[in-house]
Amino acid sequence: MTAPETGRGIDNGERAAEQTTTFGFPRDTFRILHVSTGNVCRSPITERLTRHFVTERLGVLGGGLVVESAGTWGHEGAPMEANAERVLADFGADASGFVGRELLDEHVIMADLVLTATRDHRAQVISMGHSAGLRTFTLKEFTRLVRAIDPTTLPPLEDGVVARARALVRAAAALRGWLLAPTAEADEVYDPYGAPLPFFRSVGDEIREALDPVVTALTGVPARA
Repeated sequence: MTAPETGRGIDNGERAAEQTTTFGFPRDTFRILHVSTGNVCRSPITERLTRHFVTERLGVLGGGLVVESAGTWGHEGAPMEANAERVLADFGADASGFVGRELLDEHVIMADLVLTATRDHRAQVISMGHSAGLRTFTLKEFTRLVRAIDPTTLPPLEDGVVARARALVRAAAALRGWLLAPTAEADEVYDPYGAPLPFFRSVGDEIREALDPVVTALTGVPARA
């Protein structure tokens, strides 16, 4: 299944047609939601790099995995920042068709995993309710937890990416509180909005470094050397 374009809404007809579980997602789908402030810099980079790295490992973005993004003060309908597009081009990732979104309740309800740029974003998502606490992490927090998980305890890829991803989130949530960040800043990805291209590229490298072990754990396939 190919992930929909970021700006695509979910209408009532689609909801009625889906067989859903507790949080409103289809059993055979796993949705990752990346959250930042404006949804024009950090979360678009993270969304599109996640898609790119999963596709590199599996040959396709599919198997029920859907990757989206939104912003707590999202610029609804806005294009991605030009420097964010350049960062994605550096990695060979596709920036086309992106449309900014403001974070809505339905996005949180439908998400199986929410990865935020900062602790403030995490707090805002959790404050929306919808039992989001156990499935919402900062990106770097989730990376730290994932590194501590024995991959042999996860379902094999033959069982599907969705089963593996759900087990990964459960395992990470169980470790939270035991593996604390060395500093508060260690869990932050700072906002490059309005900054020159070199700073955007440093943020892109930071996001890539954080995503690599997460995508490896999700897919069971390490990055190519």
